Amino acid sequence: MVKATPNLSQAFSRAISAYNAGILFEAEQICHQIISVRDDIFDAFHLLAVVQSRLGKNDAALANYDRALKVQPDHAEALSNRGVTLHELKRFEEALANHDRALAVRPNYPEALCHRGVTLHELKRFEEALASYDRALTVRQDYAEALSNRGVTLREMNRFEEALESYHHAIKVQPDYAGAHNNLGLGLRELGRLTEARVAFKRAIELAPRRAKYQRDLAEITRYVEGGLDLAALEKLVNDSAQLPVGDRIELHFALGKAYEDLDRHAEAFTQWLDGNALKRRQITYDEAATLGLLDHIRATFTPELIRKRQGVGNPSPVPVFIVGMVRSGSTLVEQILASHPHVCGGGELMLFSNVVQGNQTKFGAAFPECVAEMKDEDYRDLGTRYLAELERLASRAVHITDKMPRNFMFAGLIHLALPNAIIIHTHRDPVDTCLSSFSMLFTAEQNHTYDLAELGRYYRHYHALMAHWHCVLPPGRILDVRYEDVVADLEGQARRIVAHCGLDWDPRCLAFHQTERPIFTASAAQVRQPIYSSAIGRWRVHAQSLAPLLAELG
Repeated sequence: MVKATPNLSQAFSRAISAYNAGILFEAEQICHQIISVRDDIFDAFHLLAVVQSRLGKNDAALANYDRALKVQPDHAEALSNRGVTLHELKRFEEALANHDRALAVRPNYPEALCHRGVTLHELKRFEEALASYDRALTVRQDYAEALSNRGVTLREMNRFEEALESYHHAIKVQPDYAGAHNNLGLGLRELGRLTEARVAFKRAIELAPRRAKYQRDLAEITRYVEGGLDLAALEKLVNDSAQLPVGDRIELHFALGKAYEDLDRHAEAFTQWLDGNALKRRQITYDEAATLGLLDHIRATFTPELIRKRQGVGNPSPVPVFIVGMVRSGSTLVEQILASHPHVCGGGELMLFSNVVQGNQTKFGAAFPECVAEMKDEDYRDLGTRYLAELERLASRAVHITDKMPRNFMFAGLIHLALPNAIIIHTHRDPVDTCLSSFSMLFTAEQNHTYDLAELGRYYRHYHALMAHWHCVLPPGRILDVRYEDVVADLEGQARRIVAHCGLDWDPRCLAFHQTERPIFTASAAQVRQPIYSSAIGRWRVHAQSLAPLLAELG
């Protein structure tokens, strides 16, 4: 409780009321007023930190949690909430330590156990995350948030039916929990059950109409029409968004941009993308010089001499199929064609290769590509073997398993040496279409070069130069180039070419790729559930006047 004069107690009550009503800026202002009078009131600092965290002001929130904890060092809720803010800042190890400190104070604190599970999930420690959720659920059996988050982790572990069960359980114990409905929608969308997914997303929006992420998730599988209720609700929310946290405003700009593009209101769509990307760019740290320098350094490291010297030393397994390139270049389509073959398991976007490469940093005391100078023949073979051990957990008996992580393009030379019989397929499409498609998407991670048109163009140039380098230094035909426009123009011809390159007999199911039932986690999850279409080709031309910074960089 607030230990202060009655006037300050009344002010704090007003701050609480504003917070509960969602008037976050007013709650923040009142907390500042209280603190200007008394700087030793724990509750005021704690509420201010909670409000600022909701507003996306995470650095300020962290500072105010520290000021609150200086007054009450062992306050479990403040410790756990500080962990949530550290999580938002992607300081996951520190976040985990804060949750553990909270649990040391209050061992059966269900919120700390749940948030701890979320952080363990981000650290890819999925079994531990499940254990943390389950521990929370032994304390509070009807804890809907833990059940819903548990479903997210099960989904990441490819336990899809269990994930859906966990979402349904969360909804059963708390029918008005919007987050569980939205997570259910995401799970259904990934499984291709799009009609059910729309129902779940719309229910989430009914329950939390100002939660912008739910609007964007629905937008990705909705075709908007003029006068539709979905569009009217979205426009109203954007018009009233000034008081929303910046993260919600970003989500709304991308959702409305998608809606306007559906309606051929191209100028309005681009305005929404510009606003959303500008806001997002201010929220992230992107070291362009370091990123482009890395791509250049890779080119300089993988010389023809290195490739000749280490030729054939890696693990000889032919199982992996790497599908690489820029995002939004048709890679999901190519993977879906291949995954429709009975001898291919579609693995999706996997972090496995970058993880084993990162493991070399510990071994050699140098990051990629510097570590290459220290690697001997057996190190290449060991790297390939470690990757295979992780990959084959997905489907140990498959002839081929696809790995559709686009940015593995930077590892193509290392893949060739560590796995000389692995298949490498490079997907590409018109450069401007590729970049525009990226600019119109809000990515969850790993695409920090896409939120500024000029930066996006420069990144594309360096990617293109590196791919040209791989074609020069690797054996002829080592990388199969698949052009998106060619697949659209001649699906069967290109599908037969892709299947033959993988050493497989032709199977006509590859032409019915849109009927193949498998989880798809990428932004193209809805598109590849449709037969082939050509409307995305040349999409950039209606936006040509707005794309000047990109076009200038692409030359």
